[in-house]
Amino acid sequence: MSKKLWQPSLILKRNSNLFAFESFISKKLKIKFNRNYKNLLNWSIKNSPEFWSRFWDFSKIKGAKSKKKFRKSKTFYKNLFLPGSKLNFGENLLSKNNKEKAVTFISENGFREEKSWRQLNLNTYKISKFLKKINIKKGDRVAAYMPNTIETVEAFIATTSLGGIWSSCSPDFGSKGVIERFSQINPKVLFITDQYFYNGKKINVLKRLPEILKSIPSIKSVVISSYPGKKFIKNKNRFKKINLFKWNELMQTNSKKINFKRYDFETELAILYSSGTTGKPKCICHRSGGVLIQHMKEHQLHCNIKENDNVFYFTTCGWMMWNWLVSSLASRASIVLFDGYPMFKSSDLLLKIAQKEKITLFGISAKYVDALRKLKPKLKYKFKLNKLRTICSTGSPLSEEGFKYVYKHIKKNVHLSSISGGTDIVSCFVLGNLYQPVNIGEIQNKGLALDVDVLSDKGKSLKNIKGELVCKNPFPSMPLKFWNDKNDIKFKNAYFNKFKNIWHHGDYAEIKNNGGYIIHGRSDTTLNPGGARLGTAEIYSEVEKFKEIKESIVVGQSWDNDVRIVLFIVMSKNFLLTTKLINKIKSQIKKNASPRHVPKKIIVVKDIPRTKSGKIVELAVKSKIEGSQIKNIEALANPEALEQYSNLKELNI
Repeated sequence: MSKKLWQPSLILKRNSNLFAFESFISKKLKIKFNRNYKNLLNWSIKNSPEFWSRFWDFSKIKGAKSKKKFRKSKTFYKNLFLPGSKLNFGENLLSKNNKEKAVTFISENGFREEKSWRQLNLNTYKISKFLKKINIKKGDRVAAYMPNTIETVEAFIATTSLGGIWSSCSPDFGSKGVIERFSQINPKVLFITDQYFYNGKKINVLKRLPEILKSIPSIKSVVISSYPGKKFIKNKNRFKKINLFKWNELMQTNSKKINFKRYDFETELAILYSSGTTGKPKCICHRSGGVLIQHMKEHQLHCNIKENDNVFYFTTCGWMMWNWLVSSLASRASIVLFDGYPMFKSSDLLLKIAQKEKITLFGISAKYVDALRKLKPKLKYKFKLNKLRTICSTGSPLSEEGFKYVYKHIKKNVHLSSISGGTDIVSCFVLGNLYQPVNIGEIQNKGLALDVDVLSDKGKSLKNIKGELVCKNPFPSMPLKFWNDKNDIKFKNAYFNKFKNIWHHGDYAEIKNNGGYIIHGRSDTTLNPGGARLGTAEIYSEVEKFKEIKESIVVGQSWDNDVRIVLFIVMSKNFLLTTKLINKIKSQIKKNASPRHVPKKIIVVKDIPRTKSGKIVELAVKSKIEGSQIKNIEALANPEALEQYSNLKELNI
């Protein structure tokens, strides 16, 4: 039986955007849903084109909606929603133009600034004017090597307002990582910060500029932005045939209001990148209309974001959650940006910010919850968080211990919305809603209008059994294409190779009887000891319960014509791995997961390799211990960590 952690009250349901939308649909179509999520979900899947058309009306998207709701194609990703509709993504994000707060920036060292909607509009007009002046047109790529600042948001909105294609990397990517990504898309202009800070350390980004420009000859203009609250680092480099501009100089210009040109619903919006841990990063090109309508659906109907809310997500500009956060502006909400180390000088720094800034939606990673749980095991509602209604968690599966910690120590009466999707769809397949209770360890349900399922390798739907996460119907935020992918060969291999005309997401998942989902990790890292297909999440959820263990990574090692499970652990301070602790770990995994999940080897390491967005990379560790080539080490935030996994004596016996 699932254990209920939280139940939305009747008042909360009635005051929700979800109920407002239900009432809107009921009135228009004379259908009753009775505040039942399953009823609304089933209708939205069966009538997907109708759903998206009606949601456009409900959310008051700015644009010209066509009468045609759907254009059918035999090819899954070529089905079109609202064909012929026109909108401007930037115009929709500039949803207000008054003196109210629109964006707040906070750095790790406490520097804070905020800008009103009027200032956001004005600055965006100035950047848009500049981009026009350097001849940026529809379809041109604009690259950003920027921290999570207001300037980055302004450059993004200005780019989209002109029909340009945005692409960003955060400064924690080294030169090679940036070059590897941006060189594939040939940007004309680069926005770059002079410096950034992480855990008190200052990093000079301008030093990397010569190498970047030498390797990406398409860049003809560079805009250098000063890190907020810090003295500007002067650029000592001089480049032939490169026009250099300072952000502050662009802000001195006068600019009238933009006349927003409206582009096709399918117009390219942004290029995001796969992690690149299995090869060269794929350039995933997303469409403007599909991303806008999907984000607004998730924000309003699933996360209950309302006008004047304060939305926060801990993210960098290299992760899809940055795009998700910034799109909240389209729902007339204010966004709060944080840049730096989330535990700088204080393990509960982000919670302090949530309290002070009156955050209504607090977005974090499952890893952050786990780290907080181990550093502050008895937080006991230290912060009142009176305005906080929703906590979102993503990046990796949130453990049962993580669910319990949120309700026992952060806030009792809060909607904990574990969400899962990815860069591939720049949104979610499964997430929360305010009609259903929150059960321990479960994501509440699939997203409206998405026919998400879990299939066996033979394509049979599964219940209460682990299988492959798929989506069986087209949806607006499907990527348009991969950049430089002739005949969509890489694209089709990525998502449509396993099941015919069904989106295969690459996650190992399970559907419970109540509609809840459990994500068991990436299916390409599934363990197969003795031919049994096991997810890694069950092992992590048990290991995370041990205070002696700071973090862990589990892989399958090819051994003796089979696969054996190897668990690597980083010990918490003042603890050692003893025989007694090894036996305790194995016993708990055996009892709460299964005997098959018990690792054959438990080995202590000092660090665990992870991507720039904080995801642990099991495949890289597996490749290292088996002596295989790691195709793209530049994708890792801490590649040096992999050296510990070489030539381990324990793995040869």
